[in-house]
Amino acid sequence: MRWVLYPFIALLGLIAIGVAVLALAVAFAWPTLPSLEALTDYHPKIPLRVYTADGELIGEYGEERRAFIRIQDVPPVLKHAILAAEDDRFYQHPGVDFAGILRAAGANLATGSKRQGSSTITMQVARNFFLTREKTYSRKLYEVLLAFKIEQNLTKDQILEVYINQIFLGRRAYGFAVASHTYFGKSIRDLNVPEAAMLAGLPKAPSAYNPVVNPKRAAQRQQYVLRRMAELGFISEAEHRQAVETPLKVVSSAADLGGSADYIAEMARQIAYEQYRDEAYTKGIKVITTIVRAEQEAAYKALRRGILDYDRRHGYRGAESYADPSRLNTQHAESMDEILAETADYDDMLAAIVTQAGGGSVTVYRYGESIRISGDGLRFASSMLGEKAPPNKRIRPGAIVRITRSENRWEITQLPEVEGALVAADPRTGAVRALAGGFDFNRNKFNHATQAWRQPGSSFKPFIYSAAFEKGYGPNSVVDDSPLSFPAGETGSQSWEPKNYDGRYDGPISIRSALARSKNMVSIRLLKSIGPRYAQDYITKFGFDAERHPPYLTMALGAGSVTPWQMLRGYSIFANGGYRVEPFLVKEIRDEAGNVLARVDPPIAGETAERVIDERNAYLMDSIMKDVVRRGTATKALVLKRGDLAGKTGTTNEYVDAWFCGYQPTVAAVAWIGFDQPRKLGNGETGGAAALPMWINYMRKALDGVPETYPQAPKGLIRIQPAGSPGEEMIYQENLPAAPPEVPPEPAGTPTEEAPSQPAASAH
Repeated sequence: MRWVLYPFIALLGLIAIGVAVLALAVAFAWPTLPSLEALTDYHPKIPLRVYTADGELIGEYGEERRAFIRIQDVPPVLKHAILAAEDDRFYQHPGVDFAGILRAAGANLATGSKRQGSSTITMQVARNFFLTREKTYSRKLYEVLLAFKIEQNLTKDQILEVYINQIFLGRRAYGFAVASHTYFGKSIRDLNVPEAAMLAGLPKAPSAYNPVVNPKRAAQRQQYVLRRMAELGFISEAEHRQAVETPLKVVSSAADLGGSADYIAEMARQIAYEQYRDEAYTKGIKVITTIVRAEQEAAYKALRRGILDYDRRHGYRGAESYADPSRLNTQHAESMDEILAETADYDDMLAAIVTQAGGGSVTVYRYGESIRISGDGLRFASSMLGEKAPPNKRIRPGAIVRITRSENRWEITQLPEVEGALVAADPRTGAVRALAGGFDFNRNKFNHATQAWRQPGSSFKPFIYSAAFEKGYGPNSVVDDSPLSFPAGETGSQSWEPKNYDGRYDGPISIRSALARSKNMVSIRLLKSIGPRYAQDYITKFGFDAERHPPYLTMALGAGSVTPWQMLRGYSIFANGGYRVEPFLVKEIRDEAGNVLARVDPPIAGETAERVIDERNAYLMDSIMKDVVRRGTATKALVLKRGDLAGKTGTTNEYVDAWFCGYQPTVAAVAWIGFDQPRKLGNGETGGAAALPMWINYMRKALDGVPETYPQAPKGLIRIQPAGSPGEEMIYQENLPAAPPEVPPEPAGTPTEEAPSQPAASAH
């Protein structure tokens, strides 16, 4: 008996000592536990979010992507999935599952490791808020003690609410509400059983079970969660089978939060930051913009299509780069995937590695998939397929190329070098309806719509014509369209011989016809007559900077500097009958609870906005700019089958910039295309050829279902039916001069050739 009793007593003694040591450790540790204020007054850092006017999320800014949701709003299916995956006895235990701890301890002792754990949801909350993730017994003790303390101060539902909102789930997503949008593009309230199980499996290892990066391991984890849900009675066997068989549609790109509206989101972010500084990224501020998602998508697609169409007209430039031959291993997908990971995708323009080329086809590798491209898919890149192609541009094995899906087939394409911008607004209020600041924000963050200072070319002529109307000219005024020449002594710099784009000169011509056909000699003579300094002052009415438009005759051809944003503001004045409105992008700023912090109430044309030009002037300019579309350089716009469109093309000297600025009374829009480092676009790349198609494709959506609208003629005008023009009504002011008086020219400064135009017979 002695041999049995003594060991038993010794064991009891060791246990007592252990309990005493543990009690002593608890006694010392408990007072040092942190305050639970972070939990009892839980306020997670909610990022800045940017929305369209119709409620679509287009941007999110902050170190962590979060969205707070109350426990009562969490769907039962997600609660059940979380409990099944992490802590099925959550509502029974006091914060620590002792049975689980003993099971994990036994496993760790047997293996000599610390890999097994038994963390309850409460313990995970304690660790995430107050502790590190190191696997030590002292840290585990603090975790257990904190769990008890949390359970004493919060209800079970409060603890689960904190967990659901706080836990990290990969891809910068914190909390299940954000993860639902991140992985499935839907609200947490709309999750189905398999989606809930997938999300519930993420906390264990967000990287390892990420359905985007590791879909196979994520599926295995999901199956485990579904099985546990069935075992615990959260779902029936039939629901279990259906969930297992339901394929998941995982959102694979973070660009799904915006993409087409990235430039707008960035502008809104800057506005919020200027107002609220760093708090903008943590207080859940919501910025509501003026844009409508459908129109923004249309502008984005119109700009990209216009740029890509231009790029295709100028040929394929060859492979983007070449992979290091030592790294090419077509037998091992991981090696090829590493190469592709170094080359970013841009929307639908995907990077791929050529593995075979020849025999009328090209095979490329793209993340586990081999794609064979032939026929029309190679048409654009055919010049770089043969042996005669330059070695440093040839499509051959190892070449990095761009592919895109078009009309149910793959084709080889390329990233464009040219850039562009398209911006549209309501001319009655200035509310921006769409803005595309470049081909791709992730490739080039420079916002060409607001930051690109470029020469406007002939698209600036309407402002010179409007100035002339204030001096007594009108649509019926006749001006000489004959060549001009200014010697160096007269210009103050060097001799200048401006020309018309087509090289044709029509002699006496009406101002209406001159603008429609973009006659440069007429614009110069008008400016010479009214005086460049007068015109320089007059254009400030439209919001242009006088110092960027020197008072020389070259101003008549758009030799100054403007941004597309400024041109939008200027043309909006013609569209709304003569009122100055400022384009604006942000309609409201709200706090996390939806309370309005700031709101824009813009002046409205015809009501509270300032009138800056005479209503007769605006009406006459609208009339002659309609002729630009009907019979001038913008006749391509007739494809929209509307009679209420007006605008002006613009092409600068040597085809460096191409513009179209135009409007309908409910929407004004400006399109521009050119290179960041100004260089020639190419012969024939006029505003009508390169920029107008973008404008048309946007307007097709913006004006869908909008009835034709025409301004009412103001008092003080007379209508005349010109002889020989049956059915064509022209509008005139009274007592107009028939020709401009001769006024000595002012110095022309550095000569600019011409802003190209085309006669009606071959309008551009």
